[in-house]
Amino acid sequence: MKEEFYATIKLISGEEIFAQVTPCEEENRTLLILDTPVIFESIMIKHMGVNAMKVEPWIALSDDSMVIIDMNKVITISEVKNEQILCIYNKYLRDKDRDSNQTKVN
Repeated sequence: MKEEFYATIKLISGEEIFAQVTPCEEENRTLLILDTPVIFESIMIKHMGVNAMKVEPWIALSDDSMVIIDMNKVITISEVKNEQILCIYNKYLRDKDRDSNQTKVN
């Protein structure tokens, strides 16, 4: 098994996903093990006049954080080293299991 890395993956379906990727060779084919794949979307916050990044899970109703896809479903894969994107993704990972970011008042 090769070393893991962060990447943007363009699938033959047209979807673009971001994840920590670990390639794996199995039975004469390459599989990609994706850890917590997400979709990034650029949005405009109109009342503030700024652009922001919205992060959503790629598969919304799954409890598994690992997804395996076959390379034959991939058009291209590009390693991501952009610190801003990695920071946004890591913040999403920290916050994703919280019920709310609000503090309860006693």
